[in-house]
Amino acid sequence: MISFEIRESAVKGATFLLTEARDADIGTNAVQRYNLQNNEHFTINVNTEAGGRKHSELLLLKELDREKEKELKLVLTALDGGSPPRSGAAIVHITVLDANDNAPVFSHAVYKASVPENSPLDTVVVIVSATDADTGPNGDITYYFDHVSDDHVSLFSLNHKTGEIRVIGSLDYETETSTELRIRAKDGPDVNDNPPAINLKSLSNPIPENAPPGTEVGIINVQDRDSENNRQVRCSIQQGLVPSIKHYYSLLTTGQLDREIVSDYNITITATDEGSPPLSSSKTVQDINDHAPVFPKDIIKLEITESADKGARYCINAAQDADIGQNSIQSYILQQNANFLFSSQTTSAGRKYGELVLDKEIDREEHQEIKLLLTAVDGGSPQRSGTVVIHVIVLDANDNAPIFSEAVYRASLPENSDLRTPVVRVSASDGLDAGLFFLPTKITHSPLFVPFSFLSPWS
Repeated sequence: MISFEIRESAVKGATFLLTEARDADIGTNAVQRYNLQNNEHFTINVNTEAGGRKHSELLLLKELDREKEKELKLVLTALDGGSPPRSGAAIVHITVLDANDNAPVFSHAVYKASVPENSPLDTVVVIVSATDADTGPNGDITYYFDHVSDDHVSLFSLNHKTGEIRVIGSLDYETETSTELRIRAKDGPDVNDNPPAINLKSLSNPIPENAPPGTEVGIINVQDRDSENNRQVRCSIQQGLVPSIKHYYSLLTTGQLDREIVSDYNITITATDEGSPPLSSSKTVQDINDHAPVFPKDIIKLEITESADKGARYCINAAQDADIGQNSIQSYILQQNANFLFSSQTTSAGRKYGELVLDKEIDREEHQEIKLLLTAVDGGSPQRSGTVVIHVIVLDANDNAPIFSEAVYRASLPENSDLRTPVVRVSASDGLDAGLFFLPTKITHSPLFVPFSFLSPWS
């Protein structure tokens, strides 16, 4: 028997030297040719050396596929040139070696599962499963999250070997009613090609300077998408990092804080896996955007006279944000309207506040009040915001003249009318809420004696 091990990835035209047949005869009575059993994959080439010796080799005509044929057994016959001709045969046993030419295939294209938002940690959500037609290391499957956000990685874990997805964070239906996790199945031996990912889950900022040593000020989650030793991670910082539960670490104070000596710290966390070669990543702990801007009150009330000039400014109480730096308030946005703009100002300390600016004069006779929505926006990611209603009460100004109900009032009365007999009543209106006073401006009569008096309703 002649044995070969040929990988299924061998290319068409590859040759494999065969063991030479022996014949004690010489000349034409020695081995003259070789015949190979008919098959679809191989043929035989016979080469003649300068001394007349003949040797043969297998020639691959069609690529092998281990998933269809794991082995081939072919009869090879050597024939001499004697009369009568003699022959000898041997079995060529070809073992087809696996090549990683098959991708893993999941049992389902989509896995659907439901889980209560109050599920305890380590609850199994679903188990994904894939198969691979390859064998040995080429058929070993490892599962990974594929382009899944840090927020989702902090809520769910994936067992790289079993495909088991579990709850590792606090679920909130009001925040997200459904989650899509993309899973990738990879075959072959695991390669350490993913550095650890560091996620800052919470941070107490600012920290009271009287916080005792050992106070937890932050929780850090570290994930590595590789498997086995390649995903075993060590974390370190100069100030000390204490592990809590699986994949999570607590950032603790180790001494007494003194703001007058050190007002802030930049702490760099380094995570290194156990792969070969090891991969590492670092992250500097800074403020995370876990607070939204908040205004002191839900409604800001302003009283503005309608006679206020264009360009008049009215200071607005600034919103507060417990975050710092880029995560603090960066801008204000005022609801679109016809009368006001909003001007954002910055103090010398970098704090943002604003002023309401009159861009077009107000007419109380058109609008007695105006309600505007003001939004304070921070610079974090994800961005957070807070809102307040600005309630503008428009105060009246004496900008409207009274108007009589008639341009001319006509009346007649008998000449023998008693004294103080009413002749006519005049009336006028004004957009104002205040009362009107009536005064005669000109009375034409002859002779000089005027037999009429003018009475105001308030006299």
